[in-house]
Amino acid sequence: MNKKLLLTSVCRPIGPEFGDATSVGYELLHSQVTRAQGIFSPRCVIHHFSLEYIAHNLDTPTVVLQYPSEKEFIRELQEEYDFIGISFVLSTFHRMRRMVALIRKHSPHSKIILGGYGTVMSDEELAPYGDYVCREEGVAFLRKVLDETPKPMPYDHPLIINGLKIFSIPVGNNGMVFGGLGCPNGCDFCCTSHFFKRKHIRLLPEGDHIFDLIQRYRKKDSQMKFTVLDEDFLLNQTRSRRFLELVRNSGGAPPSMFVFSSIRALSQYTIQELLEMGINGVWIGYEGKRSGYAKQKGRDVGELFKEFREHGINILASMIIGFDYQTPEIIREELNELIRLRPTFIQTLIYGPMLGTPFYERMKAEDRLLPEYRDDREHFYRRCTGFYGVAKHPTLSSSDLESLQEECFKTDFKALGPSIVRAVESWFLGYQKLVHDKSGLLRKRAEIYKQDILNALPIFLSAKLLGPSREAREYAARLYKDISGRLGSSSVGCTVKSWTAFAMAGYTSLCLKMKWFQHPRLTRIAYRF
Repeated sequence: MNKKLLLTSVCRPIGPEFGDATSVGYELLHSQVTRAQGIFSPRCVIHHFSLEYIAHNLDTPTVVLQYPSEKEFIRELQEEYDFIGISFVLSTFHRMRRMVALIRKHSPHSKIILGGYGTVMSDEELAPYGDYVCREEGVAFLRKVLDETPKPMPYDHPLIINGLKIFSIPVGNNGMVFGGLGCPNGCDFCCTSHFFKRKHIRLLPEGDHIFDLIQRYRKKDSQMKFTVLDEDFLLNQTRSRRFLELVRNSGGAPPSMFVFSSIRALSQYTIQELLEMGINGVWIGYEGKRSGYAKQKGRDVGELFKEFREHGINILASMIIGFDYQTPEIIREELNELIRLRPTFIQTLIYGPMLGTPFYERMKAEDRLLPEYRDDREHFYRRCTGFYGVAKHPTLSSSDLESLQEECFKTDFKALGPSIVRAVESWFLGYQKLVHDKSGLLRKRAEIYKQDILNALPIFLSAKLLGPSREAREYAARLYKDISGRLGSSSVGCTVKSWTAFAMAGYTSLCLKMKWFQHPRLTRIAYRF
């Protein structure tokens, strides 16, 4: 009889109201990056995409569940799977443990496989819960467990499309591109880098592989945007420059890609090369001005941020608070310097000793883990999220750090307004800069900016009336006036869409207040059945 495999995320509902850490949820933006922006926060459920990627590359009949309820999970267990894999992180360890108990009760013959970053826990801690623990690239690991023939890389890349909503309205599709795992930068706090022992596993090793995948996506939706999941995508110049060459020779418009990259990697390219490659959004580790990480070496941060913004590249800057050198005054000074650079998004995390990282080992060796976390491992795991102070700081208490973090998110929102408006401003600056550029690719980029701007205009009525501060509302009004003067926006259709969006903003506000529709429905995908 053929073996059967079930791969699943942890069960819903999750979130602070269900006993989880304050940042635990289904969304990266709304739960973390834009957590202070309320109705203006873009909404996007982040599935455990790795499960779908792995399932696609196995021979064994496999079912993938994304956020089942316990009732749905128990019902699925009646299918008598030979193997059941659970993906979890440290902060959802307690939820993995509950699922294991359900498996032992309802499908006791099933072998349990544990995977995800939660497996940085020791073998002794995980032994009661799993028969197998995956701490490596998942396709190769599971093919070994399932006695399947090894499969050479690059693997088959499934088309995984994720939607985005603003004011509860779908606003486009996002194709997920799995570029690689791990990161060679080795920042002392980074679980991703040290989980893979500072190695970079290129799932798409050549520029040709990335280009071909994007072409496959664009056949399904020519307007598709892309998120490239690779910790420092542009660090490998050979792959990136080959991809650039293919885009230049394609005759089509460059793609629109959001990537993760460092100052060091970005400094290897000119702005024209990045734009022609298709980069229109970058997640950059800004960290702290005196943090001293090697990845921050390269171009002057202020010059780079200014150039990117003027050319339409949106920046998500991730800032860290809680370095030993920081005081409240220094934290506020560094935040204000970052705000003056006007990135589209600012994320602020507390410098946290994640299990498996050099920073954790240092805090442990210096006996700086707070007693309540040192003596209660599960409490530590639940709070190991970047939103709690779990280690002793020379001058700041945990409550100081947590209050300052909240202050940073609110200050960013009040000072710069909604991120969705900032994104439009960046596109507008980029459009004006590139519309008459001598490069045909960059003129096509300008036309993409123009269409994105026109599609986004209905959000401005809400931003002008409901923005978080007088400065933010006036900023939205000025930008709308400038865009109208340049591109025109007085059509009846735009007016109708603006008032519709305003009504949907009110509906979104009510849903947030009443906690309606804040949990995703089950997604179930069967492979080879």
